[in-house]
Amino acid sequence: MATQMAVNSGASLWGPLKELWEAVEGAIWRRQPESVHLLDLQLKKHKPSFLTLFKNPMKSAEQREKVRKASTEGIAIQGQQGVRLLPEQLISEAFILSDLFDLGELAALELLLAGEHQQPHFPGLSRGLVAVLLYWDGKRCVANSLRSLIQSRHGKTFTLDLSPELVNLTTRFTDELMAQGLTKQILNLISDISVTREFERLQKERGLGNEKHRKEVSDLIKECRQSLAECLFAWTCQSPLSKEDTLTLIGHLETVTAEADGSLDSVNLALVMALLYCLDVSFLEQGTEDREDLLQALPLLTEKQYVAAVHSRLVEGQAWKLPGLQAVVQLAWALSLRAVSQLPQGAALVEFTEADEALADQALLGGVFLFLTEGILGSDGFSQEEFYTRRLHSLITDFLALMPMKVKQLRNRADEDARLIHMALQMGSEPPSSLRKDLDHLMILIGEFYSKDPFELELALEFWCPSESLHHTSLTGSFLGVPLQRPPHKQVVLSKFVRQMCDLLPATLYIPYLRMLKGLANGHQCSHYCFSLLKTNGAPHGENRQAGVSGSVVSWEHFFHSLMLYHENLRRDVPSADSMQYRHPPIRGITQRELEGLTAFLQLLTTIITWSENARLALCEHPQWTPVVVMLGLLQCSVQPVLKAQVLHALAAFGKSPEIAASLWQSLEYTQILQTVKVPGQRQAAGIEVELNEIESSCEEYPLTRAFCHLISTLVESFSKKQLESAVLHCLCLLELALQKEVTFMDLLRESQTSLLVSPVEQLLQGVSAQSRRADHITNIARYLYHSSSNPDAAFQSAKILRRIARYPNIQARLVGDFTHDQVVSEKLMAGFVECLDSEEAQEGVAADDSDPEKRGARIRHETKIHILNLLITSLELKGPNLGLYLLGYEVKKPVSSTNLQDPGVLGCPRSCLHAILSLLQRGSEWRTGPVLTKQAPQLAELFYQVIYQLCACPDTSGPTMRYLRTSQDFLFSHLQHLPFILPENEIAALSQMSWLMKTAAIELRVTSLNRQRSHTQRLLNLLLDDQPHTLHAADGETGMEEESRSVSGFLHFGTVSKVRGRLLSVLDAIDFSQEAPELLQLDFFERAQIEQVITNCEHVNEQGHTVCNVKLLHRVLVAEINALQGMAAIGQRPLLLEEVNSILQQVVERNRVRCSLSAKRHALQSWRSLVETILTACPSELIPADQRQLIIRDLLLDLHDKVLSEDAAGELMPIVAGAVFTLTAQLSQSVLSEQQGAGPHGGSGSGFASIANSALHLILRKLLDFILCTGGGFQRLRSHLYGALLYYLQIAQKPEEPETLQTGTSMWERLTAPEDCFSKLQRENLAIIESYGTALMEVVCRDACDGHEIGRMLALAVLDRVLSIDRQCQWLVYLCNSGYLRVLVESLRQDDVALQTLLTPQPPLLKPLYIYESKMALLTRVAKTAQGATELLRCGLVGQLVECQVFHMLPQNEALRVFGQRDPSGFIPSPLERYRQILLPTLRLMQVILTSTTTQHQQGAAQVLQWLIVHSDVIQSILHGQDMSMGALQELSLLTAIISKTALPGALEMGQEINSAALMEVQGHIGRFQRQSLSLLVRLVGTDRARYLKQIEETVSPGDLAEKREEMEVAMQQICANIMEYCQTLLLQSSAEAQFTLCLFSPSASEPADVAVPSARVPSLGLVLLLLKNSATDFFRYHDSHRQSLNKLERVEQLPPEELKELCQGLVSGSGGVEKIPSVQRNVLAKRRLVQLVNNRAKLLALCSYIIETCLFVIWRHLEFYLLYCTPTDPKDSLLPGFRDPSGSRGLSVSRVSQQDLEQLQTDVANSFNEPLQRKLLEVEGLYSKTRSRHTFIQALTRRIRGLVHHAKG
Repeated sequence: MATQMAVNSGASLWGPLKELWEAVEGAIWRRQPESVHLLDLQLKKHKPSFLTLFKNPMKSAEQREKVRKASTEGIAIQGQQGVRLLPEQLISEAFILSDLFDLGELAALELLLAGEHQQPHFPGLSRGLVAVLLYWDGKRCVANSLRSLIQSRHGKTFTLDLSPELVNLTTRFTDELMAQGLTKQILNLISDISVTREFERLQKERGLGNEKHRKEVSDLIKECRQSLAECLFAWTCQSPLSKEDTLTLIGHLETVTAEADGSLDSVNLALVMALLYCLDVSFLEQGTEDREDLLQALPLLTEKQYVAAVHSRLVEGQAWKLPGLQAVVQLAWALSLRAVSQLPQGAALVEFTEADEALADQALLGGVFLFLTEGILGSDGFSQEEFYTRRLHSLITDFLALMPMKVKQLRNRADEDARLIHMALQMGSEPPSSLRKDLDHLMILIGEFYSKDPFELELALEFWCPSESLHHTSLTGSFLGVPLQRPPHKQVVLSKFVRQMCDLLPATLYIPYLRMLKGLANGHQCSHYCFSLLKTNGAPHGENRQAGVSGSVVSWEHFFHSLMLYHENLRRDVPSADSMQYRHPPIRGITQRELEGLTAFLQLLTTIITWSENARLALCEHPQWTPVVVMLGLLQCSVQPVLKAQVLHALAAFGKSPEIAASLWQSLEYTQILQTVKVPGQRQAAGIEVELNEIESSCEEYPLTRAFCHLISTLVESFSKKQLESAVLHCLCLLELALQKEVTFMDLLRESQTSLLVSPVEQLLQGVSAQSRRADHITNIARYLYHSSSNPDAAFQSAKILRRIARYPNIQARLVGDFTHDQVVSEKLMAGFVECLDSEEAQEGVAADDSDPEKRGARIRHETKIHILNLLITSLELKGPNLGLYLLGYEVKKPVSSTNLQDPGVLGCPRSCLHAILSLLQRGSEWRTGPVLTKQAPQLAELFYQVIYQLCACPDTSGPTMRYLRTSQDFLFSHLQHLPFILPENEIAALSQMSWLMKTAAIELRVTSLNRQRSHTQRLLNLLLDDQPHTLHAADGETGMEEESRSVSGFLHFGTVSKVRGRLLSVLDAIDFSQEAPELLQLDFFERAQIEQVITNCEHVNEQGHTVCNVKLLHRVLVAEINALQGMAAIGQRPLLLEEVNSILQQVVERNRVRCSLSAKRHALQSWRSLVETILTACPSELIPADQRQLIIRDLLLDLHDKVLSEDAAGELMPIVAGAVFTLTAQLSQSVLSEQQGAGPHGGSGSGFASIANSALHLILRKLLDFILCTGGGFQRLRSHLYGALLYYLQIAQKPEEPETLQTGTSMWERLTAPEDCFSKLQRENLAIIESYGTALMEVVCRDACDGHEIGRMLALAVLDRVLSIDRQCQWLVYLCNSGYLRVLVESLRQDDVALQTLLTPQPPLLKPLYIYESKMALLTRVAKTAQGATELLRCGLVGQLVECQVFHMLPQNEALRVFGQRDPSGFIPSPLERYRQILLPTLRLMQVILTSTTTQHQQGAAQVLQWLIVHSDVIQSILHGQDMSMGALQELSLLTAIISKTALPGALEMGQEINSAALMEVQGHIGRFQRQSLSLLVRLVGTDRARYLKQIEETVSPGDLAEKREEMEVAMQQICANIMEYCQTLLLQSSAEAQFTLCLFSPSASEPADVAVPSARVPSLGLVLLLLKNSATDFFRYHDSHRQSLNKLERVEQLPPEELKELCQGLVSGSGGVEKIPSVQRNVLAKRRLVQLVNNRAKLLALCSYIIETCLFVIWRHLEFYLLYCTPTDPKDSLLPGFRDPSGSRGLSVSRVSQQDLEQLQTDVANSFNEPLQRKLLEVEGLYSKTRSRHTFIQALTRRIRGLVHHAKG
């Protein structure tokens, strides 16, 4: 029970009924799919609502109690949990509503709850008032649903063309309702419901709100009544009612009353028409297929009781409240009986059919025709329903056709009455009052009925039967507008009625007959027939008119003769100029009856000539009648205003023909009917003005004035409008021409240097108008676009002018202000532009043929569109606010980006040009054939796409535009799915369309990727990359055979590939790379070179941006040249010359076409490239899996190469292809590398690189090398891209960095026999392919490396570097040496020196020379890495070249210059010091590599490098002394110390070369200085400065920098120490193999240096080395722990916490926000890479620490051995005198300067420092590290020896 009592918050009396109406409307009127099934469900659900029509749920005590308790106990609401407590106020309102409408309490409560819910839609109304509206709205839905269901039935009158299933459903359903007494229900409801009664009830309970609410309630109630009445009307139109229902309907109509004006209201009219259709049998005449079925269903023919009951009710029944209505029904029944009597079935009904005459008489007595005119025709609802009109037409025509005798009786009676009236007039008595006027009323009814034809049925045609004399092909006869050979009987009878009535027409019927003719002449064909009738009724032409008119009184002859007589009569007494007489005119010679007759005739004339142009011209040109002249004459006479008004209306009808209008206008001006010229001395107004002021104003009726305005309006439309338009058009053309020529004119004016000041046209147009006092000239010009449909030429010129003005940016902002100043004007202007763009008549590609106006109009309209679009494009390129933004619907008064684009009509958004563009483009986009416009108007579509691209590309409009296109239109997807556009006849336009669309798509992909709108991006990618998007989502291992075959076919280019070619490849296919070049000119007379020059001079950039030759200008130039020729010979050859000019022009036209074609192809290819690059670089990488990505890139690369390598490929397209190849190869390389990194160190199978097979990679490499070679000598810039691509390709085979685990290495045998890994295999195969191209490829690359464009040289050098690095056989190196290219490179260093010197000036210079130099040095360093290469470089004199370079002397000294000097604000250009280092460091590296590589010729290399060091010793000293601890400084020191340690040795002098002693002394001095400076550097790095340096490093590296930098600096510091210790070791070993003859580098003091800086004069102590040993041992363990931790992390990188991963990635990604945006998979890859980096960095540091420990131990051991075993001490007071050096020049310290005390102290200090813990540490280092290296037990041996020395000495 509780569930039954739950409340429906949607209100069961409204919500469900609304759904019912939507279902009915969807099925019957909207014909939605699946709607029949839904309707069936709704009808089953709501059948009770129809059976108990409008019946409310019953009240009940139980419901009342439940609602009453809702405030305390709550009430259940459907769809909501629990119960809801309701406020008391709501409950009391529910009871009021329940009592008001007598409905159940719960239903009332539901209505109130629904009212509360709907309240926002009804501002200002309470929930109770809304509930009232919902109550009646629910009733309306039921009534409208019922009416629609009945209208959809199968029946006799009309059909809605619905499916048989639906018709059967509705017919069956409504039949059931009718069987349950629907008619009675409807009639009871119509009687019960009345607006007045309902309003009284509502008023009592305050159920009515404001006037709007009252009107809405009133309208709903009226609509309910109307719909119910129309239900019965629709039923009887289709099916007859039963006997009881018919009698019920008659019973209802008996009580009906009329409105105040005597007419029926629309509800009762519908019921009357329902009864008339019920009694109708005329449909049987039509003879349709189902005539027999309809006959069987008609109770009039099949049920005798039905006929008897209806007949007795209509004949013997009581009098009705409206006798006229009773008469109408009686007449209808009489006509039905007459029609039935003529049918075979009528024989059984003779007793009733015989009474038809009596019934008709009864109807006539009841004034049937008068009631039909006043009561039915006069009703407002009559003209709104076509089938009312058709039924009344059949009633009138049936009476005339079926009862001809009755019509004759009416005529006879009318004739008799006319005689009686005439006699009464003769005798001067009153005519008898009992006269009937039935025929008058019939004629007036016919006239009134047919004079209105709202549905353009032209039913009056049935009254016109063409006579034989009218030999008119189109009028051989027609019935209801259908041409027939023989007119039907009924038409003949009706026609006869019209003709016979005018024979001997009595005066009393004259006016009714004319009114009838006026109605019957309404229509194109009817007017022609009527004209002919009046023409044939006239007297023969030869007759003398003076003798009187003998023809019919209803003829043109009679009418115009009467009019002329009347005019002549009036003219005899023409009023004088004195206006007093005019004001009180005597009505002369005409009675009131004659006046009415003339008026009726003029109305008939007006109707005929309004419809028939032939009649208009025939009457006007008639020589005797001259109607226009007579009428104009009448206007000047004293005639009643009503007649004058009718004359003016007739003149207006004549004026519809332009031929008549011109003369009529002149006549009007001449007669001064409206006075325009004042007569001298005239005091008062004259003419029509007087009538208005004196007569019409006093009567308060203005027929004359209205008629005159009508006449003027007609004349303006037909006559002066043409001249006016022509004048306007010429003005616009003049303005446009001035704007076109003004630029040239202004230039010429400036050149002429006249003092004339002129204003440009566009400025003049901004001036203030004298008429409006506003600057509205341009606005007025723009208004012509609004009239484009009526005046396309003016709109075209207007668009041209606006487009020319739009070029000027300063005018645009003002124009926007002028256009938007007034809201109404703004909307009108916008509508004008939109209307031009929307124009359906426009047509592209129509030849400029002005003979066919339709074609011309189509062309003009199309060109208007083009101009508007160019205006938009030009405007959008300028800054806002501009016209483009305004016309496309963007904000011009607020920031453009704040625009919220909506569909037209939403939120008051007007239809803008953008809406017009999109609607035109979208047409057909949902079909398989694609957007219609791209084919029908390619040029237009191209501009449309361009506008959309511009909107998407502009930062301000991009956001709103792309949002709107994406959400509201789904524009890009719906258009991209139709790519490529193929238009064989217009290839250029198709390419341009695709270009703009692809560029827009690229922006969309970029934006959606940035905004993380993954679903949008994914959808577009699926569309572009594959024809079968589901394969993109296939799970791993589920791709199946199809995917494999696709890969294979894509790779081998089988024929089947077309089946699955993605859209990107299809678009590429659509771009034809071949281009036929026009043939060379064959000239006999002109000089080719000169002609080519003239052609070049005539070139300009056209609207599409293509550079073409202006053919017209060229023609003028060439013809002028011919005309300038003198002499007879020239005249004789003129035809030949002209012929040659023609051939030149044809050639130029062809050239232009080729240029445009190439330009379009370039544009398309560029757009394709940007789309591809966006897909691969900007879209999230995880949207395209790596395997898929590689296959896509492979297909694209192979296709691109195939197209560009074909023989006929145009060279102009090569640069774009090369750029695309570069990007694609770079992406391929990155994709492969990221896939390998993701797979881990063991990724990559034997067959190839994960997804892409080696065979595919080889094919790509071969095509790439072919492309490089096919470019030949030129195209060096193009080859830069290809070299870049080659470098990326070769990078694929580069083995990624592996972690140094410090594990025991594999044996040599294992390494030799290990299987080849995939990297080495691919590298070997790559090299084989490169070498297969032989010296041709080598030559191209070497030539590019030595000469040409800077970037090309750099990339060629990089390619050489890369190939040399993998070329194990050294073939390329041999070629480089033998061909002389290496020598060229080496010798070019001298030229580089000059350029590099300019780099060190303070101003930021061009950095090109620096980059070239760096690339060159990198290559030379690569060459030097092999012994062969290094030897060759020395042979080429490399070091000698470097020695001579002056740039190394230019170290910036000034502190400000060094660090901050002229730093570029962008940070791109480095400071002078950084630039210097960029020059120095590559040189140092190169020398280091040469020293390492040259083993056999080491001495020669070392000597040359030493020479370089000596030449630049001042710079080197400066660097070694420097306090700077930046990364650059540490790198310098690291490399310098490495070089010094290998060259600044005593052995360098023992080269066998003859060298004089002075030079020898100098060299020795330099070497000694290098030694001292190196040791002094060691003191600084190891001594107490160490802490300061470490702190300085911390400060130098800013927190935002990468962690990598700090690690590099650590390595550099350790490297410097290792280099210096190596230097010490080498010096010790070179000085002597035995300790007693050793060179002592350190003083015998083992105490750690306490002072901050040891003076350079003093020798550093051995304690420094001990300190370095300790530090290194400590560092070693720190690095070892770090190394082990990083290795552990690397092994379990997937398990690392997110924070740690983030921290690791931070080391490789700059900026804090960078890491956040990286996907998790990518984050793991980065973390892995960072950990490998850390591991290897620590391994490097461990190696350095281990090496330093070993060299330190060795140095300590050699020094201790010397000091403790072989040194003889001296007197203690002479110990270690600072700066003392033996004069004999012995190396090292003087032995005699060491005292015994020093030695003892040394021994003690060493014993203390070199203690047990340190020794254990050192042995542990050996255990941990040196075991895996070859020097195992070295530390152990040295430790033992040092310990032995210390203890031995002590002992």
